[in-house]
Amino acid sequence: MGTDCIKPFLEDCKKYNKGIFILVKTSNPSSGELQDLKLENNKEVYMQVVELVEKWGEELRGNNGYSSIAAVVGATYPEQLEQIRKAAPHTYFLIPGYGAQGGKANDIALGFDKNGLGGIVNASRSLMCAYKSDRWKEQYTQQEYAKATRAEALRMRDELLVSFG
Repeated sequence: MGTDCIKPFLEDCKKYNKGIFILVKTSNPSSGELQDLKLENNKEVYMQVVELVEKWGEELRGNNGYSSIAAVVGATYPEQLEQIRKAAPHTYFLIPGYGAQGGKANDIALGFDKNGLGGIVNASRSLMCAYKSDRWKEQYTQQEYAKATRAEALRMRDELLVSFG
């Protein structure tokens, strides 16, 4: 899209003290078909987009230094996640791909700042279907899905805490 299409959303973020998430580098396997293409300036599309996101958010930074113009950056591409964090130190990330899609806790850590801030980890399939997973299917039935979800959430929390040290 571009600045003229995003501008009304930026104005609403300012006016209503809200935020938005913009897709930068998604976690799905075919994301590279478009997001990894090289532009004439030799940057990948995802890097051009994240530079715009960082710029668009300059006037919308809060007390913690992060903007309310945030980015979706998948955990399944850890090298890109780290590269994008360096290019966008004031951009908050939604980080999908942890768990069922293959993103690991160490990968996730690359999307956060030195204080462990700057992102939200998303693991919906791993939680919703925990009772079906190899880890929990012997302990929990389909009717006990909520208990399996809780067990998986706690396991993930502990795994992430170790990775963030």
